[in-house]
Amino acid sequence: MLGSLPVRVLDDRHRDEALSILDADPVANVFVASRVHAAGLDPRRLGAQMWGYPRDGRLSALCYAGANLIPVGAGPEAVRAFGERAQAQGRRCSSIVGPLEATRELWEFLAPYWGPPRAVRAAQPVMATSADPPVPADPGVRRVEMADFEVVYPACVAMFTEEVGVSPNGGDGGVLYRARVAELIRLGRAFARIEDGRVMFKAEIGAVTPQACQVQGVWVPPDLRGQGLAAAGMAAVVRESLRSIAPRVSLYVNDYNTRARAVYRRVGFAETGTFMSVLF
Repeated sequence: MLGSLPVRVLDDRHRDEALSILDADPVANVFVASRVHAAGLDPRRLGAQMWGYPRDGRLSALCYAGANLIPVGAGPEAVRAFGERAQAQGRRCSSIVGPLEATRELWEFLAPYWGPPRAVRAAQPVMATSADPPVPADPGVRRVEMADFEVVYPACVAMFTEEVGVSPNGGDGGVLYRARVAELIRLGRAFARIEDGRVMFKAEIGAVTPQACQVQGVWVPPDLRGQGLAAAGMAAVVRESLRSIAPRVSLYVNDYNTRARAVYRRVGFAETGTFMSVLF
């Protein structure tokens, strides 16, 4: 117990309870649920701690505490309990991200202790689809192979730098990011259109559960934008993902990115909620 409110670090004994909370909103919780499905709740395998907040003898909320701090199903009391736990151990994450209200409340609690963030994305619509796209799919979009790595990796770096504001090659020289890109390629979850050694469109499926998957890293070179490559490329990714990965495809996007939101709506995505992100 920290402060006046109980938070426990969960382990595999709590897996079914945790998954029942996560499955209550399989789109919003797809990232955390994917980690639990793949690794369970043992912190060594999960690469993070999963904090649980009990009410009336049962788990009622979760908080994934790793490279990201992610509240799940958390009302005000749970948010405060998670905030106390995070404040007591000090900041170990590079971002706080999750459903708007809980994330905002968590950040309001932690802001006096954790100092100014690098960026706050105050509203990020969550979008999802389970239907075949209403626009034609780009037949040139395919699964990336490891032989394509050196062509695709610079595009991944460009996307990350544009989206996050810092290069993933900083710090460790890109070791972890290169490993993650390679992992997604080996899993068959990286897609691209490549012409004459150049990436024209790319996207990855970053998280997968039996109920949903999440698209990330959507990118078209700046000089090729506005030509329909993103819509056709996303249609190809959605179609193949629904066929071979999960029954629902989701993503989240910054509210000010009106062009991307319009593309996703054309492909059949509809808004299902709103996230917030605090980046350090």
